Amino acid sequence: MSMNTHHFPSITTGRRAFLFVGLLAIIWGILYNNLQPIADWLTYVLLGFTRDSQLGEAINFFLYDVPKVLLLLTGMIFLISLLQTFIDAQKVRAAVEKQGEGVGNLVASLFGAVTPFCSCSSVPLFIGFVEAGIPLGITFSFLITSPIMNEVALVLLLGLFGWKVALLYLVSGILIGVIAGMILGRMKLERYIEDFVFKVKANQAAGFVQETPTWLERFSDAAEKTREIVGKVWLFVIVGIGIGAAIHGFVPENALVEIMGEGAWWSVPVSVLLGVPLYSNAAGVIPIVSALLDKGAALGTALAFMMSVVALSLPEMIILRRVLKPQLLVIFGGVVATSILLTGYLFNLIV
Repeated sequence: MSMNTHHFPSITTGRRAFLFVGLLAIIWGILYNNLQPIADWLTYVLLGFTRDSQLGEAINFFLYDVPKVLLLLTGMIFLISLLQTFIDAQKVRAAVEKQGEGVGNLVASLFGAVTPFCSCSSVPLFIGFVEAGIPLGITFSFLITSPIMNEVALVLLLGLFGWKVALLYLVSGILIGVIAGMILGRMKLERYIEDFVFKVKANQAAGFVQETPTWLERFSDAAEKTREIVGKVWLFVIVGIGIGAAIHGFVPENALVEIMGEGAWWSVPVSVLLGVPLYSNAAGVIPIVSALLDKGAALGTALAFMMSVVALSLPEMIILRRVLKPQLLVIFGGVVATSILLTGYLFNLIV
């Protein structure tokens, strides 16, 4: 990662950058707090749908959730990216490397939880960790937690379902990373990593920052990261919300209850299997989870579905195949799938 200012709109001082970001934050807050009235006006006044129509309900869901999710996504990625400019990734790696099993896995999982990475962008850091000599189990704790648990999904869950569900998601995501990483670490699977991984230079793979940036550079870098990440995921978000809107408006409640309801013991594994062929990030799949819960799906089952989409999807497995040999890829998928199943059953039991 390199700091630059040419992407930030003609601002030459840190003070002006602060004022510009503050103005954007005010505009963001005004828009966010008025999304529902705007969606209602567009749906029921401008488009003329009635409130009791299935199509009207689906369109209202779509018109409200699309800007809501994109605003949350943009705001949180900017904030987290700004915070990351204060983190020395080399020191993080050194701290993780010195820790033993358990504590090291927890540190790696926490680092994965606060980094807005999907599997594609997690792989370079994974390579850097392995090349640096960090134990494989600890690197897997990062690799597992990073796509499953991210700050965007946490904020969206907080807004949609409240702090209890968001906290459960946070704790379960970190625990999956810690436990699965410890299991994989004890299996001594280093021989199943592709040989080129050990030859990659750590700094080149992870893109560490050496210089101390100015505030203008921090804002500019955060803005550029936000543009890049949102540019990659916005279509997935819209597609996910579209699916969620269709479910919300048209799918019979009884059909979903039978598949993902609390009384079906097989609902969790079936939901995990349904999630594997899909490809999205947590932000894109949360609107689908919201619609499923509205229709009567059990929370643990819906979260298991979400975790399988972001951590076990076929595209992710293809990406990971670049660095993991088939034997390790199968073991990795099996351990993660088992952890997700246990989490789904646990949530259904306690919520």
